[in-house]
Amino acid sequence: MPRQTKIVATLGPASSDPAVLERMIRAGVDVVRLNFSHGKAQDHIDRATLVRQVAARVGKPVAIMADLQGPKIRVGKFAEGKVMLEQGQAFVLDASRVEPGDIEGVGLDYKELPRDVKPGDSLLLNDGLIVLTVEAVRGDEVHTLVRIGGELSNNKGINKQGGGLTAPALTAKDMEDIKTAMSFQCEYLAVSFPKNATDMEMARQLANVAGEPWRHKPGMIAKIERTEAIPQLEAILRASDGIMVARGDLAVEVGNAAVPALQKKMIRMAREMDKVAITATQMMESMIQNPVPTRAEVSDVANAVLDGTDAVMLSAETAAGKYPVETVEQMAAIAYAAERADEVKLDADFTNKTFRRIDQSIAMGALFTAHHLGCKAIVALTESGSTALWMSRHRINVPIFGLTTQPLSERKMVLYRNVRPILMPAFDERDAALAKAEAILVDRGVLRPGDTYAITCGEPMGHPGGTNMLKVCLVA
Repeated sequence: MPRQTKIVATLGPASSDPAVLERMIRAGVDVVRLNFSHGKAQDHIDRATLVRQVAARVGKPVAIMADLQGPKIRVGKFAEGKVMLEQGQAFVLDASRVEPGDIEGVGLDYKELPRDVKPGDSLLLNDGLIVLTVEAVRGDEVHTLVRIGGELSNNKGINKQGGGLTAPALTAKDMEDIKTAMSFQCEYLAVSFPKNATDMEMARQLANVAGEPWRHKPGMIAKIERTEAIPQLEAILRASDGIMVARGDLAVEVGNAAVPALQKKMIRMAREMDKVAITATQMMESMIQNPVPTRAEVSDVANAVLDGTDAVMLSAETAAGKYPVETVEQMAAIAYAAERADEVKLDADFTNKTFRRIDQSIAMGALFTAHHLGCKAIVALTESGSTALWMSRHRINVPIFGLTTQPLSERKMVLYRNVRPILMPAFDERDAALAKAEAILVDRGVLRPGDTYAITCGEPMGHPGGTNMLKVCLVA
């Protein structure tokens, strides 16, 4: 059985060497994340080219996810690079300050902060390690009292406990970065800090316009990291192709204790709405410095897998860590072990289930049949990848193979849980396509004489959304 849960790895200084990237892909990376918070446009273009070249050399489809920076809600720079804040001291966040900061105060990249806060609000800096209480707002100055002190260095992030910062999800930089991402046709575009469906709809429109010269439309991933996004989750999901459970900023805004339950809710809702889910932030954090993960990190990854996440994500672990390849190997092993222990109750998924679309009902019929007949594989001949996506929303210990004639669909499907995409030639005749599909899987060792498998396709061939046939086959 192949591993079902996919791995997203962030590219950075530790993983930009072609040999290291090749080892990471061979170890199990399915999606490479380009973090637009760092680097220039040409850096990302060069790295995207590198990913395509290495993936082609390995012979494995790998998707690229461009992750937009979003609004810079950060403090400015300090004269000495950092200060040590002590509990009980006064500290001023000044939107109009241009000189470097010191122990008494610092400037702001986010100029709207004085308009977004009031006395009594709690501000969390540096991922919540420092907590300031707002005492007063005087013009452009936010006067605070340090409640929890610590070292504060240049450009650290600011969150408001409970949410409420008005910064737009898409900045001018993001709009330019979307053009860059479309120039190398990223498969997925991740939008930081969306508050509602409108943010995602605007990002999709900008991406589709920028991708028009290549007739390219990326999958849209909403990063859920704002308090305001939680009550809007269903609408955001409808406007997106998937979500990222971005536990870092989300935990700072809603509190650490609330995140595990929210993670389960978000993954469950995504699967129910036929969307993908990525679980991210600090999954293997200790492996930035250490060659093995902690027991808590092993449990964290395993629990995300058991929750039904499509993918687990590595950030600094592969971007800047000492052990990028080993981290991927460990994550792949943990995911595989958790999947083997997962109890499949496919029948329960079909209770009171209704379908309005023929192609969706065919996909569900293939799952049900393969599960009860003990098929070796489920094969979806799909142009857009939708049939394979629908199949992947239900837990089944039968591998799903998405065979497509479209390279973009092949790479998009690498993110779907339990789906193995394969590129195949186009056929006008159904029987020729079915025969070729079987030959491909026999050649790859997936199927052997005497094996049964379920296969879906559409007639006429080559039309997205046209799946209307399910066939159970026996390999001669």
